[in-house]
Amino acid sequence: MRIVFAHEHPKVKRPDSIFLAGPSPRGKEDYNWRPEALDLLTELGFSGTVYVPLPRDGEWTDNYDGQIDWELEYLDAAGARVFWIPRSAELPGFTTNVEYGLYLKQPNMVLGYPENAIKMRYLDYVARHKFGVPVFHTLRETLACGIRLLG
Repeated sequence: MRIVFAHEHPKVKRPDSIFLAGPSPRGKEDYNWRPEALDLLTELGFSGTVYVPLPRDGEWTDNYDGQIDWELEYLDAAGARVFWIPRSAELPGFTTNVEYGLYLKQPNMVLGYPENAIKMRYLDYVARHKFGVPVFHTLRETLACGIRLLG
């Protein structure tokens, strides 16, 4: 499995790739679900590329515009867009809402969120009933679907 972090630019963008979309921690004390996602992808035998919109060293840069550009570039490039939204008051996911709306009509998208995540009813409804996007309530199932979407 190849992992590409924010602001890294591999020479080749691969179709066997997954973008891990969803709320990001802004500090070391904030909940970060992506290490668990990477462990699960390894357990599931995924051997493609994973785009992770976090800095490799955990230190955010002041280049906010560059972060946005990187995320949109690799959301476009990804073979599958996996949205995991463990929304809470501490991790509201405002940016995630925008990205979700931008990519909702794109192919190979999956939505996942824990059943106790707050304010997910609208996102769930439009996924299921308007766009046929698969929806799951565990990170493992969500990632497994993302792998399947790659064919």
